[in-house]
Amino acid sequence: MFKWLFGIVGLIVLLAAGAFFVLKRDDIPYATLAAKYENGASRYVDLPGGIRMHYRDEGAAQPANGPPVPTIVLIHGFSASVYTWQAWVPKLGNQYRVISVDLPGHGLTQAPAGYRPSIENFRDAVFAFTQAEHLTHFALAGNSMGGNVAWEYALAHPDQLDALILVDAAGWPHPNEGALNTSPMMKALRNPTLGPILMNLDNTRVFRQGLEAAFADPGKVDDAMVTRYTDFARAPGHRQILLQLQTGTRRQASDALLSAIHVPTLILWGQQDHLIPVADAERFHHAVPGSEVKIFDNSGHVPEEEVPDDSSAAVLAFLQRVHQTDPRTTAAPVH
Repeated sequence: MFKWLFGIVGLIVLLAAGAFFVLKRDDIPYATLAAKYENGASRYVDLPGGIRMHYRDEGAAQPANGPPVPTIVLIHGFSASVYTWQAWVPKLGNQYRVISVDLPGHGLTQAPAGYRPSIENFRDAVFAFTQAEHLTHFALAGNSMGGNVAWEYALAHPDQLDALILVDAAGWPHPNEGALNTSPMMKALRNPTLGPILMNLDNTRVFRQGLEAAFADPGKVDDAMVTRYTDFARAPGHRQILLQLQTGTRRQASDALLSAIHVPTLILWGQQDHLIPVADAERFHHAVPGSEVKIFDNSGHVPEEEVPDDSSAAVLAFLQRVHQTDPRTTAAPVH
């Protein structure tokens, strides 16, 4: 009896081990990813601490003479990359220098072994990038986790910012977070046992489910998008960073904390965001003095991708007002 039972258990373990090795996916070298995903605007800069940051520098060029072209810096969300902003670039690029960055552990940015990802460390990496690129005045926009990085940046380095744009930004505490329609990817990654196993397997289906949860119209998630996310997650060291981000702690937003933000602030949100509730838009609006808010129907968590015309138009109108009225900015007015 026991021999038969042990035999069945052994067979199950053997089959599970075999399935793991069949589904296991190795790292993809950075050179392979770069050949596939770089474009003509791709640039790299080496930052203190061993970060080799990939970014794209696009849009209007700085003139040799005359007033400078205003700059906007864009920060993506969890597991995303510079690609999340690609629909904004032609919209903003006629009037702005548009710089999008890949955070450590994302896209084509290389992080050193042992890098500890956190909102604060991402904020500091973005600051190191702006110092290396001699960016002294710019607008800063961030989506989701990148929005959390952006508002922390505004608190730490307000003198650099002409404006702050929060796009479905993370940061507010949610006591009933388990009741939110959190994507299956997030739930799986937060599991201390399942997460490390899952990230080493073919997780194409999990990424697809997570991406579909981010859109009001899941049909906008195509095979190329899913492949890009899964490819970037397999860059050396990225899987470990993505897992650590799911289990780490971060400073939470509060009225008292955000009341210290005094740069002009625009809050953009998708009405049908199932990952971070639209009610958080009003929480940011209430907390940040003088902020403006714009809610988009027919959009989920990534309005920069789902409603790029409407969301970029809101940004352009906002920045035009900022550059016409903010005495701190040295940028030319937007026409």
